[in-house]
Amino acid sequence: MPELETDNQSGSASINAEPDDLLSLRSLTKQFPGVDALVDVDFDLKRGEVHVLFGENGAGKSTLISIVAGVERPTAGTMIYKGEEVHFNSVYDARQYGISAVFQEFSLVPQLTVEENLFLGAEITSSGLLNKRELHKHAVEIIEELNFPLTPQQRVANLSRAEQQMVEIAKAFRTTPSVLIFDEPTASLTERETDRLFALIEQARAQDVGIIYITHRMGEIQRIGDRITVLRDGRKVATLDVKEANEDRLVELMTGRVIDQIFPEIRYQPGEQLLELRSVTLAGRVIHDISLNVRRGEIVGIAGLVGSGKSEIGRACFGLEDVVSGEIWFNGKIVTGSTVNEMLSAGLFYVPSDRRDEGLMMVRGVRENISLAALDTGMLSNYGFLRRKAEDAIARQLAEKVELRPLDLERDMDHFSGGNQQKVLIAKALNREVSLFIFDEPTVGVDVGTRVAIYGFVKDLCEAGAGVLLISSDLPEILHLTNRTYVMYRGELRAELTGDEITQDGVLRHFFEKEAA
Repeated sequence: MPELETDNQSGSASINAEPDDLLSLRSLTKQFPGVDALVDVDFDLKRGEVHVLFGENGAGKSTLISIVAGVERPTAGTMIYKGEEVHFNSVYDARQYGISAVFQEFSLVPQLTVEENLFLGAEITSSGLLNKRELHKHAVEIIEELNFPLTPQQRVANLSRAEQQMVEIAKAFRTTPSVLIFDEPTASLTERETDRLFALIEQARAQDVGIIYITHRMGEIQRIGDRITVLRDGRKVATLDVKEANEDRLVELMTGRVIDQIFPEIRYQPGEQLLELRSVTLAGRVIHDISLNVRRGEIVGIAGLVGSGKSEIGRACFGLEDVVSGEIWFNGKIVTGSTVNEMLSAGLFYVPSDRRDEGLMMVRGVRENISLAALDTGMLSNYGFLRRKAEDAIARQLAEKVELRPLDLERDMDHFSGGNQQKVLIAKALNREVSLFIFDEPTVGVDVGTRVAIYGFVKDLCEAGAGVLLISSDLPEILHLTNRTYVMYRGELRAELTGDEITQDGVLRHFFEKEAA
């Protein structure tokens, strides 16, 4: 890939720094109206290291990387890059210094192709005109070098979220950067794609590239991290080596809670059967010959790696996938082939893993999002007309219940943190009579505080007599929340575990290589 020019352009005087310091932030402060997002934060990044940023949503992680990437400007403080003070007025400025970021929220243009997005803002021209042949040639080279399953001329709007994530990553590796920033980059990736990303990160480290990496996943921290800086409420709490960190210590640093306070004790009282799948196979055999059931008063887990087919089970139950054989039963009736509206009316609610594209209207307010799934009920409509006062009251009650911050019902969802967006998605599910809830990766990309709140909602629903199907790649969720768990592997049901069988070893041994018959 082409070499990026990284000469300093600020003209600032050189500042003494440690020889291996690539980037230093000193007393960095960022204030928004009424909010101190960062307060006197010190942070440094060394050449060839992965420095993990860890903290709850709202702790200041996104603000810090936005400043480094040129999206935001600090209110106060100093940024020193390669020994010299720098000031970025834009993302373009930061990229000229060799700083590239892969944000959790994509910066792609859906109407453009993969190759056009890769070179957006850095178009290859000839005599003032776009050189499409050269652009395509370089795009093919980048994609082949990264070994990503992307087609250069495919429109981004037609890509899956995982494929869009790969386009974002490819943009970052289009040049040879000095600093790479990753914000929850594996949330949509399969195991194979994640392995490839980590191989690219190791390759970058070997070339003395410094990497700032945001994740909530302990496994990723232990696998690729060198040091961890923990933020809480906009302030730095600690910086420590990965070998000194364990989950208990990090959670306590991040939240002030010990890990035993995160997962609630749940009283399971399994009752009548609500949901049953009988030898279900989907189009394309994404899942095949799946049989399982969920009863009232229990939490049933579906565990497996990304791409194992577990999410497709929840989507099929909600009428979002085509069933080619087998039957789905709900409340004693065959519902195979039912529509989403029919499943909602029957009392089944599916909370998708992708809150932005499938769960919420990002350019609409909290009130409208919470009420969306219940507009056909008597609570919110009267002879086809919206009962606005009732809508306001119900939305406010549910927003308070999920502890939405700030409690602004008209604020667009795009202006909330990921954790608060997830809370609104949960509130939306609580806005009608439901007997079975399907939660698909309910805590992906959210902080520990939001996790605690979501786990509390799941506990309350179960103990109130609802059935819960919990689809999760997060092993601690499966171990601590479920009373029965099914394990998926490449579209097949590998095991059903109950009670004391639901252990880390018991689940993990079914995750990977297929057992001999």
